[in-house]
Amino acid sequence: MKKYLFPFLLTLAAWGTALAKPNVLYIISDDQAWTDYGFMGHAHIKTPHLDQLAKQSVVFKRGYVPTALCRPSLVTLINGQYAHRHGVTGNDPSPKNYAKGEDYNQKRARLITYLDRFATLPKLLGKKGYLSHQSGKWWEGNYKHGGFTHGMTRGFPQPGGRHGDDGLKIGRPGLKPIEEFVDHAMAEKKPF
Repeated sequence: MKKYLFPFLLTLAAWGTALAKPNVLYIISDDQAWTDYGFMGHAHIKTPHLDQLAKQSVVFKRGYVPTALCRPSLVTLINGQYAHRHGVTGNDPSPKNYAKGEDYNQKRARLITYLDRFATLPKLLGKKGYLSHQSGKWWEGNYKHGGFTHGMTRGFPQPGGRHGDDGLKIGRPGLKPIEEFVDHAMAEKKPF
């Protein structure tokens, strides 16, 4: 196996340097089963735009939720480590892990900077010249915690910043912030 793997990786690396950088679209859906898409075979749910995108993309058909809570799962997906390695095991500060007398904002501020110490997908892509955009639920208080270059969660400790503020509006009022980001990246001639 090893004698075949090295030439394959070498060929893949050489091939990758000759190509333009592809855009990367990482779609994560909260509280939605893997079967709830047309391209995954659902008999009644119609997702024509996602179906078309799936035809042109890599689709992870065997993905699963790594933990039972939202924030630990998002941290796992963004940095590639399971919760027992990265240490994020809850959505909010646990009273047992902090000094007595500390208020919630102090605890939360320390909690949301936790991800800054890890290599994350947006940070790694940023080193290769990519722009990145966070939208939707993001427990880290600000899109910059995690290495995104652009984003919609700007809040904590302002009201609404606990886990998404403006990022939670995607799909409800519209997708304009995402469309503006794509237009910006294209104008800058940067992959995203």
